[in-house]
Amino acid sequence: MQEKTNSVTAASAAVGLNKHKGKSKILRYNTACTNPITIDREDLEDVKTFTYLSSIIDEHGGSDADVKARIGKARIAYLQLKNIWNSNQLSTNTKVTIFNTDVKTVLLSTRAETWRTTKAIIQKMHVFINSCLRKILRIRWPDTINNNLVWERTNQIPVEEEIKKKLWEWIGHTLRKAPNCVTRQALTWNPQGQWRRGRSEDTLHREMETGMRKMNKNWIELESKA
Repeated sequence: MQEKTNSVTAASAAVGLNKHKGKSKILRYNTACTNPITIDREDLEDVKTFTYLSSIIDEHGGSDADVKARIGKARIAYLQLKNIWNSNQLSTNTKVTIFNTDVKTVLLSTRAETWRTTKAIIQKMHVFINSCLRKILRIRWPDTINNNLVWERTNQIPVEEEIKKKLWEWIGHTLRKAPNCVTRQALTWNPQGQWRRGRSEDTLHREMETGMRKMNKNWIELESKA
């Protein structure tokens, strides 16, 4: 990383751009290396989390914190449309359409395709979506209606399927880029270094490879079809 930092700093300086040492941060993910990263012999600050392009990234991979933030923003969007959900003049289909475009889009915007689809993350999103849909359908306690029926009545598809669809669309878009593109190289990049002891967590790269194995595909085949 020090070599890459030096390279970026030199390339920036060549076109008249200087890296701001105070705004440059280091976030270490699942690595035992603690060597400081420097710019002009000045150590950069190590942080546990930061926000990049409206997405929260942390030392645990970023998904949990980012999903929590997206649910919070989607909830605000939902509450701002309270008059629509309470309206007696709009049909349920119209309300669901508005929910999909104005609330669900907020939930699954930015980098949802890079989220790890763990059971805990999917459950959190399902709880939020089910709560919104039940209020739109005016389902109240003690009415007992299965969540599957709620999704059927509102023509919803599982969140994990939507995320996987966005993921593979992003993979296809990335594989169509030039071979020397950093984004494309990052798909198969194997970072060097030592991992911490203990069971390694699932990563986006592992989830992509698991999906490829289920389809009996590899990167070469995907590149040829992209």
